[in-house]
Amino acid sequence: MEKESSSLRNLLGIYSPTYAPDDPSMNVSVHSSNTNTPLLSPYLNVNPYAIQEPEFILPEGASRQRGRLEYAFGAIGGSVILGAGVGGFSGLYRGLQETKGQPAKIRRTQLINYVVKRGATSGNALGIMALMYSGFGVLLNWVRDDDDFNTIGAATATGLLYKSSAGLRKCGVGGLVGAGLASAYVLWSRANNNRSLASLVGSTRF
Repeated sequence: MEKESSSLRNLLGIYSPTYAPDDPSMNVSVHSSNTNTPLLSPYLNVNPYAIQEPEFILPEGASRQRGRLEYAFGAIGGSVILGAGVGGFSGLYRGLQETKGQPAKIRRTQLINYVVKRGATSGNALGIMALMYSGFGVLLNWVRDDDDFNTIGAATATGLLYKSSAGLRKCGVGGLVGAGLASAYVLWSRANNNRSLASLVGSTRF
């Protein structure tokens, strides 16, 4: 009977091991001797922030980042929602200015008309621009490697095409506006990446 009880305890100990405070295997420091360094791995004795590994295991040959085609759907939908919101607020403001002194029922109907009309117009316009930009970006990405020049080229082509029916001069202005906005975004993105890299390098110093 004693042998059976001892075997049962050993078997249960495999699946639910217990650790005592005086267990030598538990006496592992999780901090570096230098108080200015961040938390270290107790087993590798390195800063875990210095190990840049992908968050998910990807299939062989798959890209670690989503391409322009994957980003396009969210960008188009977000542009429609943003344009509708901005246009709705603009319509509400204009409606409040132009319906002063009217009866309450008529004013309420007019305000709804202003909000819906302005919101739909702005949402459609911004959504079409996002669709053009995403299409040009995907096309350029198929022709050449993805980089900042694709972003600027796609924005410039979007401005040219969007204003192409308004005459040559406005078409050129649209292209310049697109190129300017894309260039500003690229510069901001690079500066942001440089700050992130600098903070990462600073955190990896022991």
